[in-house]
This record gives sequence, structure tokens and C-alpha cells, in this order.
Amino acid sequence: MMLDWVMRGVLALLVVALLVVGLAWVFQRKLIYLPDRSPVPPAAAVLPGARDVTLTTADGLRLGAWYVPAAAPERGVSVLVAGGNAGNRAYRAPLARALAGRGLSVLLLDYRGYGGNPGEPSEAGLALDVRAAREHLARSGDALIYFGESLGAGVVAELATEHPPAALLLRSPFTDLADAGQVNYPFLPVRPLLWDRFPVTAHLAGVRVPTTVVYGSHDTIVPPHLSRAVAEAAPGLVGNVEIAGAGHNDRVFLDGPELVDAVVDLAARVT
Repeated sequence: MMLDWVMRGVLALLVVALLVVGLAWVFQRKLIYLPDRSPVPPAAAVLPGARDVTLTTADGLRLGAWYVPAAAPERGVSVLVAGGNAGNRAYRAPLARALAGRGLSVLLLDYRGYGGNPGEPSEAGLALDVRAAREHLARSGDALIYFGESLGAGVVAELATEHPPAALLLRSPFTDLADAGQVNYPFLPVRPLLWDRFPVTAHLAGVRVPTTVVYGSHDTIVPPHLSRAVAEAAPGLVGNVEIAGAGHNDRVFLDGPELVDAVVDLAARVT
């Protein structure tokens, strides 16, 4: 009798576990991508002098983005900012303001499904989105720096394999999405479940441009050991900046001096 009760309990736990894993598999992109879908205000209402631009992707989507021109003296460098998995471009206005104030033009990209844009995010979709942003900036003739924030580090690392930039800034990068996912969902078999991979270190193996990695010592979303591993894997590493006490979403990662100086230092290298 006791054995039957134990077996029923084990079976019930197994069913619950399978249900949890099944739901995670079906709805995984809802766990990965956390867009603020709200339409954003006009660029100039948030960043004086900025303008709204429309990017057209290879699969026909029209995506809103903000272009922020450099303040004088201009450095002849443009920064393509690929954000993380949450929010929209309005959240990154302080970053654009700080970089523009140091003579760098900035394009704040919103992926499909973010900031009022059509479509649903996926690894393949984001790859098309960032290519449209890069094509837009390439017309300026400026040297290009790709700035990838967290998940965006995976987006720009993949882009760099096909279209190498003048330099690369990876903010709070992970080695691949499965490693980061296992930290945040330790109770799930993350690696075999994932559809989207974002293999940052694998992409970087063939990217030999000046690369700086910036991360926080108290990051609990992308632990610092993952960002350090990215730095170790970057053939073109010129900067490895660990910001003491900083967490993943702290304000220092928008307009803090360590981050802004790291981008400006890269710009000085490429000009």
C-alpha cells in the first residue's frame, strides 16, 4: 500500500515536471524576449536634434529607429546600438545622448516587436533587423562601431562575422544563450530546449577587430564569469572593463563614465 502511494507521488511529480518543461519549450520566446511594445515618442521630443528613421528588412518589415547626430567636433564614427532583450529604444536615450556629446553619431535600433515595430522577435529575425540598421549607417561613410548590450552582443557578434565593423563593444555579454539561460532557469534543461542560440564566443572566433568587453561585478542576470569568458575568446580584445559593484541594469551601463569612455577609446583607435 505504501509502495503504491510512493509510486503515485513519483508519477505525479514526473507529470508536473514534464508539463513545466513542455510549457517552457512552447513559450520559450516569451521568456527570452521581453519587449516594451509601446509606440515611442518622436526622436526629437526625447533627444533634441535626433530624427526618426525607418529601416526596411530583407523580409519586408519596416522598423522604427532613432538617429542621433554627433555633437561637434565630430569624430567620423557612428555607433550602432543593438539593445538587450527588454525595453525599447527610448530606454537607451541616455546612452545616445552621452555618446553624441562625445562626438559620435548613434543609431538606436529597435528589433521587430519592440517599440511599436511589427513582427515577433527571434534569433533569425534580429539578424535581419541589425543588417538593415548597418546598411542604413554604412551610407554615412563613417567608421562603424557595433555596440551590443547583453542579448544584443549576440546580435552584433553574428553581424560582425559577415560585415566586420571598425570596432566592437560588447556590454554584459554571455558566451551563448544557453549558458545565460541555465543561470536564470536552473531547474530546466535549457540547452536541449532552446530554439535560439546566440553563440557569442563561437562568432567571435573569426572576428579580429578591436573589441572591448564591459560588464558588472555584481551582475546576477549575466554573471561576470560569462563576460570574462567572452573577453578571453575575443581575438581582437583591447579592453576588458569590469565595473565594480554594478548589476545588469544599473544606470552606469547607460551613461556611466566607464562605459562611455570605453566607446570613445575604441573610436580613437579607429580614427
